[in-house]
Amino acid sequence: MRWKIPAGALVALAFVIPAAPAAAQTAVPGLNDACQTVERKVYKDFRELVTIDLDTANVSELRLLAYRLLAEAQAESLPVLPGEIEERLKGTSDDLRAYLKNVENRWATALRVSIGQTMTGAGPNVRAAAQKVLDNPSVEAYLAYLNNGLYEARALDCASQPTPTPSQPTTTPTATPSATSTVVPPLSPSASVGVPGGDGGGEGGGLPVTGSDTATVAGIGGALLLLGGASYVIGRRRRSRFVA
Repeated sequence: MRWKIPAGALVALAFVIPAAPAAAQTAVPGLNDACQTVERKVYKDFRELVTIDLDTANVSELRLLAYRLLAEAQAESLPVLPGEIEERLKGTSDDLRAYLKNVENRWATALRVSIGQTMTGAGPNVRAAAQKVLDNPSVEAYLAYLNNGLYEARALDCASQPTPTPSQPTTTPTATPSATSTVVPPLSPSASVGVPGGDGGGEGGGLPVTGSDTATVAGIGGALLLLGGASYVIGRRRRSRFVA
């Protein structure tokens, strides 16, 4: 079981050793299922990653290849395949060799499942393109759809969606003052209080006289009336005597 010792080194080498030149692809932006621009996921050809003779390769070479395939399967989010490779890495070298000889078929199945997943909730163009590929199965057709056909069909579906119209802001009506409302000004201390039928005489129109001042004025007026009456009576008596 000496092959377990350099397992960490094999994992590091799986990422350091470059893949085949054809696998180094530059992804251009595309649309996701929400019609948002994202970086495309590039699906590589696993057949080009197998660069060793599986019949004569030693255990280290087999494990290094398995780790490279595992890293790529995880990067592409392929279903089933990552778990299968991890299980074979835990087994014997013979089991790993036998699995790697059949990995092309397992990889094609994972691609087919991935294509079926793109149809969930997709538009009519994506569903039609995916179904066409599934009806004519081949690894080349699977890769062409996942790397290009999917994004082309999705762009058509996104373009056919109606453009949402911006909602108009809701205005709250403001209360307008009533035409019949009357504003009553406050009474200032300097306002004059008029006497009914009079013009509220006096400069500044002072307040009416009340209290003890009123009694004094009334008394003087009464006295004047009495004096006037007495003078009138005396004057008539003197006049009658003079005439007589």
